[in-house]
This record gives sequence, structure tokens and C-alpha cells, in this order.
Amino acid sequence: MPLEKGYLQVYTGDGRGKTTAAIGLAVRAAGAGKKVFIGQFMKGRTYSEISALERFSDLITVEQYGSGRFVKGKPAPEDVEAAREGLKKGAAAIESGRYDIVILDEANIACWYGMFSVHELLEAIELSRGRVEIVVTGRKADPKLIERADLVTEMLEVKHYFHAGVPAREGIEY
Repeated sequence: MPLEKGYLQVYTGDGRGKTTAAIGLAVRAAGAGKKVFIGQFMKGRTYSEISALERFSDLITVEQYGSGRFVKGKPAPEDVEAAREGLKKGAAAIESGRYDIVILDEANIACWYGMFSVHELLEAIELSRGRVEIVVTGRKADPKLIERADLVTEMLEVKHYFHAGVPAREGIEY
């Protein structure tokens, strides 16, 4: 059964868990028989949670648009090109009518780095015409996106063992 109405959700903030929350929503939707498209910006390698989604490949499609290198400062031209192509594919997924939920993972930070504009992101979102649930994740959500959103969750880091020297662990942080 299709959604009655799709809303815009934004998961932002400096704390951990934005992508994980979005993937949790994708799994919940798959459990209800809904189709999900996940476009990951600035990511180009397989993480444990993405590997787990292969079990739902009939309902969840995952594409990555990035080199897999962390972006600091000015993004490389190939990263910008990958992000712009990803936004086109995300917009096509939104407009296609094939998906109940479209997740644009790390689109906030890609926008903040200038890989595409908030105006371009909002144009893609509007292609939904209220038929598709859209989730946009990443730090530094643009105020215009927050204003347009129906639900905004800010993840706040209170304490993290990474600051005590604990490296990222497979199956926990990646």
C-alpha cells in the first residue's frame, strides 16, 4: 500500500547516528513491503550496515556517489562530479514513483561543501509532490532545508570514546 502522504525528514547535528537512523527507517519500511532508494553522497566503500542491506535488495536500492575519501577543505573535482550525478539520480528516484522512501544520505554536508546548492536539493525534493517520504541526512543542514522540513532531528554528541583514543570498530561504527 503506497503512502498517504510523504513528508520531509532531516537528520542533522554533530552527533553520531544520522545514517544509522535513516537505515533503520529503511529496514522498517522494507519490513512493511515498501520500496526504498538510498543515495549516499561522499561515500564510496561498503560499510557493515550497507552490507546488511543486501539482504533486502529486492526492496532497498543503495547507490554511492563519492570516492570514499574524507573531504576536508575544498572537494576534489571528481567528488563534486559524483555528488552532482548522485543528486540527479536521487531526483530521478524521487520522481519515478518506484520508491516509497528516498534517503539522501550526507546530502546536507555535500551541500555545505558546495557540491550542489540548497536550491538544487530543494528542487529535487519538490519532485516528490508529497508522494514520497524523503530523508536527508548529514551535518550542517541548511536553514532553508530545515524550514522546508516536516521533521528535523538534531543528533548531539554528549560523549564519545573516540576522543579517548578508541578507533572505529567494524560492526559498531562502520
